[in-house]
Amino acid sequence: MYQQLLKILILFFIAGYITSCNTVKRVAEDEHLLVENTVYVNDKKSKTETITSLLHQKPNSKLPLIGNLRLNIYNLARPNRDSIFEAWLDKKPNRRERLNKAYSQKQVDRLKNSALGFNNWLKKTGEPPVIVDEEKTKKTVKRLKSYYKLNGLSNVDVNYKINTKDNKRASIDYFVKHGEPYIIDSITKNIKSPVIDSLYKKIKKRALIKKGDQYIIDPILGLERDRIATEMRNSGVYHFNQDYIRFTVDTVETDKKANIDIIIQDRAIRSQDTILREPFKIYTIDNVNIITDYTFENRNKPFQDSISYGGYKLLSYGKMRYRPRAITDAVVINPGSIFKDINRTRTFRHLNELQTFKYPTIEYIENNDNTLSNTIKLTPLKKFGLGFSAEVSKSNIQTIGLALNPSLLIRNIFRGAETFEISAIGSIGASDDAGDNRNQFFDINELGVDLKLTIPRLFSPFYTENLIPKYMSPTTRIGLSATSQTNIGLDKQTFVGSFNFKWNPNTIATNRLDLFNIQYVRNLNIGNYFGVYQSSYNALNNISNTINYNNGEDLLFPEQTDAFLSDVLNDNTSLTPTDNDYKTVSAINERKNRLTENNLILSSSFSFTQDKRQNLFDENFSIFRFKVEAAGNLLANTSKLLGLNKNEDNRYELFNVAYSQYIKTEFDYVKHWNLGRKNVLALRSFFGIAIPYGNSSSIPFAKSFFAGGPNDNRAWTAYNLGPGSSVTNDEFNEANLKLAFSLEQRFNIFENLNGAVFIDSGNIWNALDDVEDNNATFTSLDSLKDIAIGSGFGLRYDFSFFVFRFDVGFKTYDPFYRDQNRWFNDYNFSNAVYNIGINYPF
Repeated sequence: MYQQLLKILILFFIAGYITSCNTVKRVAEDEHLLVENTVYVNDKKSKTETITSLLHQKPNSKLPLIGNLRLNIYNLARPNRDSIFEAWLDKKPNRRERLNKAYSQKQVDRLKNSALGFNNWLKKTGEPPVIVDEEKTKKTVKRLKSYYKLNGLSNVDVNYKINTKDNKRASIDYFVKHGEPYIIDSITKNIKSPVIDSLYKKIKKRALIKKGDQYIIDPILGLERDRIATEMRNSGVYHFNQDYIRFTVDTVETDKKANIDIIIQDRAIRSQDTILREPFKIYTIDNVNIITDYTFENRNKPFQDSISYGGYKLLSYGKMRYRPRAITDAVVINPGSIFKDINRTRTFRHLNELQTFKYPTIEYIENNDNTLSNTIKLTPLKKFGLGFSAEVSKSNIQTIGLALNPSLLIRNIFRGAETFEISAIGSIGASDDAGDNRNQFFDINELGVDLKLTIPRLFSPFYTENLIPKYMSPTTRIGLSATSQTNIGLDKQTFVGSFNFKWNPNTIATNRLDLFNIQYVRNLNIGNYFGVYQSSYNALNNISNTINYNNGEDLLFPEQTDAFLSDVLNDNTSLTPTDNDYKTVSAINERKNRLTENNLILSSSFSFTQDKRQNLFDENFSIFRFKVEAAGNLLANTSKLLGLNKNEDNRYELFNVAYSQYIKTEFDYVKHWNLGRKNVLALRSFFGIAIPYGNSSSIPFAKSFFAGGPNDNRAWTAYNLGPGSSVTNDEFNEANLKLAFSLEQRFNIFENLNGAVFIDSGNIWNALDDVEDNNATFTSLDSLKDIAIGSGFGLRYDFSFFVFRFDVGFKTYDPFYRDQNRWFNDYNFSNAVYNIGINYPF
């Protein structure tokens, strides 16, 4: 393994050497390729991304171990390919004439374009050499000087030195010298309007500039200007904006102290030739008119219907199609209240979340008595929306599968801006193991239907406005679904019902409360268990053959396998409880009983998400998710109150099904750091645990955790890692405790092709349940030694609307080796795991 790893490293170094030997090919004799920038701040190196971003010229991009790949691709292109082609045409007598006779001029032009096309692709894909330009170096000096001055530092001086070498390469050193920072000593105000002066006194305590802080022009003063303007606009000052605010700063002979004066002018009213100034005034909302069926064609027609509700006036060109509350609950611009700019933003967002109207128009009209009339124009979307998708698939279960997914969306179904969605699934497939022993080619089928009703408010008999006001965009979703599978594994029927609330307390947080979620899973083909879980069957069959249980014949399932399990566990064979084979049979039986039992889960849960992304292109953010779920408590208390009897396994049943009881919690944290130049460092950490109690000794399979796969530890396939350091025969390894940690650096190779290197770690364990295998259970902090570590690299191609991802993961630290050396045992391409995914893993 070490020799193979050494060969890989040698190949990388050879590739790096080959690509680096010709980097100055397109550099003229009197020019120098920029290879490095170094910034010294008060004689110390500064490598911060902020400082690097200020440099006008940066060296050509480099890839780890490979070097200047894009520069060398560019160097492969010929600088004057057009003239070279023309010279080739004229190199031999009559060549141009012969080509024009044999081919049309259009064909000759195509030949020329094909010759030029690849050359142009090399130039576009590559990166031209960065040549040292002293004028740009001087611009960098100005930028650095301005940056440190804006950050309130005194006596700023910047110089540079260009270090040229004989091999047509050069580096640049920048030397920044500065004195002590200026400290804010006094903050005074000069405010003309009495209204603004009064409001400023109220918001002054939240100021971003404070006495004793370092004086920073950008961004602190800019942020403070924005803050004051926002506060004024949300306090009724309709005509206010940040242009009315300016700062004067005195730092002359103040002994490194900055004295700031905040100046806010009166309102400017401009006419053709003059500007009249008058004090600002507070505006209130006089009336709010909502046009529920606005179109450009109807704009001059008279209204046919109108309703006054809660101070609002709803207008319609035709018959009113909405209940008033459905609309007014989404509008937070309240008649009689003072003007607040934030209410306009919230109203935009809430109306869009109804999914009933196109993007709304909100207009203010100024009246003569310091009031505003507001008009909201709503254009309805079509009442019905149809959707359809089809899918062709292949898996280890079926040779081919066809699926159809039609859906119907009905808007405003109960005249309260509700949306009702009906979606269905119908699929057929040909099983992989049926061969020719079947009456029909398509012997697999699945049918299902999913109903979702979304109500744009909290559907509750209680008044909830004081607890969750409407500006938090509360919604209620009621769901019901049913699916039936035939000839797929154990053949299941699944029924799910849910009732949940969702609301947003602020722009970055989302809360969701599932009042109840009920799931019922019924297995129809339990006898096929060992047909699905072949590894368990092989282990069981090998033990049977070892003790000659079936006269050397393979066990048939389900009759002979069930009989063998029963005989072993009832001590009717030569195996005893102390034998390892007996323990293996016992473990297989326990897992079989758990995975073949019908499940009834009645749970409630609460989840919180804090997403600090500013937009889809933000690469400097964090996301925190938390969820807690409890199941079975209501059923358990009801069973005790009714005095129900327990079954032979000491569990209560409902409809002849033992219901699950557990508590589960999850913590998920994602952080991205933008390192500049399309270079991103991404981190993810996860912890989850589900504890069974009361009516359960284990967690249902659907609620357990698994490890491995393209979005987890990429050195192991999904369900193949864990639990702990145990070696199992199961196709699907799962447990009730999980730890995961991933670190990935993403970088651009060229254009839309990106690369990544990553380290994934984590594992799953059993904890506080009925599993007794010490290698599979988390008993103490010493169990952390079984955390698996994978590392690798990947490529991503950005198609704008999605990212295609290919990752290669290597087992770096493998807990399955137990007491042996666990490092780098299978660190090679033959044992690597190749993952294909859509979008980034975190």
